[in-house]
Amino acid sequence: MGSAQISDCMNRLYGVVGLSPRHAPTAARMAGVAITVKTRPGDNLLIHKAISLAQPGDVIVVDGAGELTQALVGELMAMDAQGRGVAGFVIDGAIRDADVFAREAFPCFARGVSHKGPYKSGPGEINVPVSVGGQVVNPGDVVVGDADGVVVIPADVAEAVLVLALKKEADEASIKEKIRAGTYAKPWMDSALAALQGGK
Repeated sequence: MGSAQISDCMNRLYGVVGLSPRHAPTAARMAGVAITVKTRPGDNLLIHKAISLAQPGDVIVVDGAGELTQALVGELMAMDAQGRGVAGFVIDGAIRDADVFAREAFPCFARGVSHKGPYKSGPGEINVPVSVGGQVVNPGDVVVGDADGVVVIPADVAEAVLVLALKKEADEASIKEKIRAGTYAKPWMDSALAALQGGK
């Protein structure tokens, strides 16, 4: 299932906006558990530390305040993270070595690109609540990213959302079959239009 289906199952209220995929279009969907970083804009000291603490399957989620002057991660950090089994990066800030990211399958979602390197002096915090692209992300939340963007599932509802998303996936498969067969009807549309007419 994709980020769009998961978003639909959470009333379309939970999701990161303003960040774009920077990896190769052929990359697999990203899914993992958030390890969060809040850093001073333009500084990546605590991102390095988070990578060293990350467990396989973790997603590094960075609140860089959307600052685009200095890149927070680049090719070497991506290689380090990938080698440790990190599932991907979500960076509310800039990256560099964009051409390398664009060729590679390591998932990376970021707000922008800058050739300027980061500071490495701190301060910052790891595994605290952060704000990324308008979304509050807590340590341990489930993060899913694909061509449509990034959605964050709060840890306490992740299992319930998974059940809903699997059902939605099955429902959409059924709709596709009806479309192919020319038998797809939209009763919800008629109801919505009738409600509009009734409200006039």
